[in-house]
Amino acid sequence: MDRVLVTGGASGIGRAIVERLSADGLTCVAIDRNKPKGSFPGEWIEANALDADSMAAALRSALMAGPITRLINNVGAVRPASLEETTLEDLDAVVAVNLRTSLQCVQALLPGMKRAGFGRIVNVSSRAALGKELRSAYAASKAGLHGFTKTWALELGRHGITVNAVGPGPIRTALFDASNPADSARTKAIMMAIPVGRMGEPEDVAHAVAFLVDARSGFITGQILYVCGGMTVGIVE
Repeated sequence: MDRVLVTGGASGIGRAIVERLSADGLTCVAIDRNKPKGSFPGEWIEANALDADSMAAALRSALMAGPITRLINNVGAVRPASLEETTLEDLDAVVAVNLRTSLQCVQALLPGMKRAGFGRIVNVSSRAALGKELRSAYAASKAGLHGFTKTWALELGRHGITVNAVGPGPIRTALFDASNPADSARTKAIMMAIPVGRMGEPEDVAHAVAFLVDARSGFITGQILYVCGGMTVGIVE
């Protein structure tokens, strides 16, 4: 039984990933503080990523049925604010959700991956890792995910474990809409800057994730794949 864990899997990009991977034949476990709405093609375990103890309990529960060899670190927090208005509490919370939880999940699943001699880890980053106004905490945390991705790829490759990241651009989700009001000048500028001429959909990201977790993708590791409609062309390092 091929099992995959998706954090933040109840809605938005995470839900699209669960639906896609389930359709591909994987058994999905989603950890999320919110219960999925409607019919959900996987197991849901409740946890709050801000609480390390809550996450630890959820991970123990997820592993009771056996090892999980695929992990999608998708859960995220944004807290948009100007530099002057970004509080230390904002920074701590965003780092806890976006970085600490990713490390915690990898450490929990890693023994099973090593025993299997196989693993696929995908970190869901953001184009904001390259810099974005009003995203001091968020951009820093997503850039940190890139550091995790490359470091873990170097450490884990010998065990048959690949580690990659996807960097979504503007994706039509409730989280994006909440942080980017449709009538704001900044949101309109984003729309005008997308070379393919449309907003991304959660399924676009799910398709990229499905490619990276495939058993046949074993020669791809340490990479950041932007799913952004071309917005990062010319600005990626």
